[in-house]
Parts: sequence; C-alpha cells; structure tokens
Amino acid sequence: MNGVMTASGETIEPFGRSLFERASERALSRVGVVDVGSNSIRMVVFDGAARSPAYFYNEKVMAGLGQGLASTGRLNPEGVQRGMAALRRFAALADGMGIRPLTCVATAAVREAEDGPEFRKRVEQETGLKLWVIDGEEEARLSAQGVLLGWPDAKGLVCDIGGNSMELAEVSDGKVGRRISTPLGPFRLQQVKGGQAGLREFIRSVLDEAADKLGREHDQIYLVGGSWRAIARLDMERVNYPMTVLHEYRMSPGEVVETVKWLNEQNLSEMRSQVGISSSRMELVPLASQVLRQVVLSFQPKSLAVSSYGIREGLLYEQMPSNLRLRDPLLEAARFAEQQMARMPGFGKRLHQFLEPIFKNADPQLERLIRAACLLHDTTWRTHPDYRADACFDNVTRANMAALSHPERIFLGLSLLHRYRNSRANSPMAPLFALLNEEQIRTAEVLGKAMRFGAMFSVKDPAEAGELKYMAKKKILQLRLTKVGVALMGEVAEARFRSLAAALGAEPVVISE
Repeated sequence: MNGVMTASGETIEPFGRSLFERASERALSRVGVVDVGSNSIRMVVFDGAARSPAYFYNEKVMAGLGQGLASTGRLNPEGVQRGMAALRRFAALADGMGIRPLTCVATAAVREAEDGPEFRKRVEQETGLKLWVIDGEEEARLSAQGVLLGWPDAKGLVCDIGGNSMELAEVSDGKVGRRISTPLGPFRLQQVKGGQAGLREFIRSVLDEAADKLGREHDQIYLVGGSWRAIARLDMERVNYPMTVLHEYRMSPGEVVETVKWLNEQNLSEMRSQVGISSSRMELVPLASQVLRQVVLSFQPKSLAVSSYGIREGLLYEQMPSNLRLRDPLLEAARFAEQQMARMPGFGKRLHQFLEPIFKNADPQLERLIRAACLLHDTTWRTHPDYRADACFDNVTRANMAALSHPERIFLGLSLLHRYRNSRANSPMAPLFALLNEEQIRTAEVLGKAMRFGAMFSVKDPAEAGELKYMAKKKILQLRLTKVGVALMGEVAEARFRSLAAALGAEPVVISE
C-alpha cells in the first residue's frame, strides 16, 4: 500500500517519499514519526536496520489532550497548550536532525473533539507539521502492523489502549484481519455514570459485544499502549521478576486477575517512583486494570504479551516490501550491528559455518539464536576487557530488538558472556539465569565457548585453518588442522578448544594434516 486512507477517503503519503526505494535495501535512513494521542504525544526517530529499526531518538510528553473530552466535547485547554509546546519542540528537533518532514498521526482525541480541526490547523500554522487524523479502524490496523513488525509470526488479537479509545484487531499470517474501535480509554471511562457497578457493567457489555464480533478463539492477546505497559511493570514488581524489559513480557489470564486484585490493595502513588511510572500515567492504571481484567474474561486467551511496538512502527511496516517483511528482525538487527561495530564485519557468518557441526541437530529457534550470537560475538570489543562479558550480556538482554522472547534474550546474553569469560560464577547477572532451564544454560555455555575458541583460532576464516567434527555418541570433539591451522593452533587456542570439549562432555582430539 502506497498511502494511508483517512476517514474522509483522503489518501496520504505518510512519509512524503518511499522509505524503501529498493526491495533489497537493509539500511534505514533516519525517519521521524509523531503520534498525537489522547494522553501522550510522542516523537520517535528510527534508524538502523530496515526490518528491525532502532530508536535513534524517543521523547514523550503527557499532554492529556483528551482529558475531559467525553463531557465537554472539546480538547483539554491545558493539554492543547502542552501539546503545542511539545510539537513546536519536536519540529525544531526534526530541523536540527535534518529529518523533515515528520510524519504526524493524530488519533481519538483530535478526531472526536469539535475543536479538533482548529487544533490541527493551528499545529500546521505554528509548526509546519501536518497532522493526519485517522479513524478508529485505521488506528487498529496500524497498531496491529506495529505488532507484526515485532512479531512476524504473531497470531491472535492486538489490543491497543489509548486515553479515549481502545482498538482491537486480528493478526495472522502476517496480515491484519477484522478490527474495531471501542470507547474504553480511561479518560472516557472517567465519565461513565453509576459508580463502580455501572463502570463494571459498561466495560463488560462493550467487551462482550467486541468478543461476539471478533470471536473468542484467540489464544494470544498482544497488549499495546502505555497503560498496559504500566500494569505489566507493576506486575513485574509483584512477582519480583528479574528483568524490566517490557517488550515480550508475558502474563497468564490468572496472573492478570491476581495483579488487578493486588493493585486494588496498593498505594499506587507511593509505588510510582519505585517503578518509574509518571503520575499522569499512574492515575489511569486503576481504570485500565479493570478493562484488562474484563478483556481476559470476555476473550478468554491463553496468554497475554506486552508489545512496545504500535502505531509508529506500523507506519514503517506500511511501506515495507513483502520480501523485507519476511526477514527475521533479530538477524537483521544482528547483521546491522556487526556491520557497524565489529572489528571484521562478515566474520560472524564464517564463524557460524565453522561451528555448525557442533549444532547440526539444532531446531530452527535455536539455530537463529546461534546465528545471531555469531553475528554479535565481536560487537562489544571496544569495552574494557574486565567488563566485556557483562557488557555484552547487558546489551543483548536490554536491547530494543524484536522477535526475541525474554528467555531467548537471556540465552543469547549468556552465550555472549561465555564468549568472553570461561566461567559465569559470581556473575552479577546470575538472577536472570533463572529464566532458563539447565539444558538451555548448558547449550548457551557450549555456544559461548565455541565462539570463544573459533573467534581467536583464525581472524580471517576458521574453515581455512581447520574443520570441526562432533561425534556425540562417542563423546569426541575432533579438530582436523590444515597447514595454515597448524601454525595458528597455539597454546591459548588449545586451552580454549579443551574448554569447549569439556563443556560438551567430550574428549578433545586434534589431527594435523
């Protein structure tokens, strides 16, 4: 699709130019997007690998444009002033970065307020930014596409909560299906009459009707929006979760119900600074938590996962060629990182090929992690050697990378830790290892020690120096050296080869030509 269709039928070119002039293009030049929502206004500048863009710049202002809209029909005056100040700043930042024009999308508050057109005109006059106002179904579609950018294999229901509305959309096979918009944003819920009983009944009736339209067969629900992320962060606090990365954080329906009950018993204002949630966001948590509880009851999913990707990422996905969409976001990000930060870009692929005999029975999910690790194995070389192992673990586990579950993050980080350090004993990262089972920990150690050996065995191409053969049943790890390899197999290389064999529980055997 070359443009976005608005509620009025107007077709727009969101970025004013094609982001991906060539289908084979991997690098993304800087692109700025502004999302003018009912509660927050955010500017994001993307850069890096096209299929897995990095956040070059990210700033949010809790303007509260939609606060009181349900009762007044107009934008919040204070929110308008804060919003204008934010948009003037964003326009100036874009000029400084040389990324004009910004793509600016406005959602529920601006599209529903009687003074929305006036605000839109003022924004353009004072900042030069043109707001594209999209309807609820288009908002749902773009949000769902953002989830597909992060989860190429996503299948289920995307649930995007804003200040004045909540959008729902089906995703499956890389496509967006049925979608609806509901009046379940916290600002709107503040105006519902009838006390707590009336509020619960309103939420229940809206979501039961939504479930009748979209079906109750969705095993997975993807949660998009700041209120959901706030609840997930609080859930992490409740269960003492060892990570604070919200993207891909998962909750069961039972855990959601338990968390909502727990939240009702907490002093949220006291918890706010502890978990890093703004006061304006925390004020909406009680209402949002009631909505989330009913989402679970009405749709009866098996699992819920938090997505940090939404409308802004959906706009990028909109212009992505189909063959680019099919690429693995993790591997694309890893390739880009290698090109930007490794000492010898391209060596990661050769390292992977050299180590393949050790992992010949790896399933597809493990295989992609092995490939990613090999691409990333040298990207922290500038860090001081004393901190390199911990730095690479921290970088991977906290990086803004897509298509990577929390256990997979830990696996990748642990393998890279062992690439630089023989032992993980007394590691400050140890609490995170609990997200892996013993077999996964062992495999990560083997992978790390394999990279630790292969990366220094030959700095050009390990395959020119030797060939590995792993005989699992005989418990033998064999290295057949070429003439080049005989000279390269020094004392340190031998020690690392023996360490790898020990991790495999195998006998190290070296054969020279």
